[in-house]
Amino acid sequence: MINKIVMSMASLRLMSGSLEIIAALVMLRLNQVDKALLVNSGLAVVGPLILLTTTTIGLVGLAEKLSFTKMLWVGIGVAFIFIGILKK
Repeated sequence: MINKIVMSMASLRLMSGSLEIIAALVMLRLNQVDKALLVNSGLAVVGPLILLTTTTIGLVGLAEKLSFTKMLWVGIGVAFIFIGILKK
């Protein structure tokens, strides 16, 4: 039997991947750089949200198994990922 937490995380990633493929097909259909850039910009918002949601679900699943200190380190690591993504 598949763990509910793992199923939720995998489902989000499948949904995200499907959205990426659909966006690529839309870009090809539109065949215009400016419109393709708009579609790509929309994906730039969705990607970090999926990352954050999937990570949160995983951390909730691990909450019983990890000490507070380890959870804090994981949280700091995720924060650094977002700082690296969002800072230019």
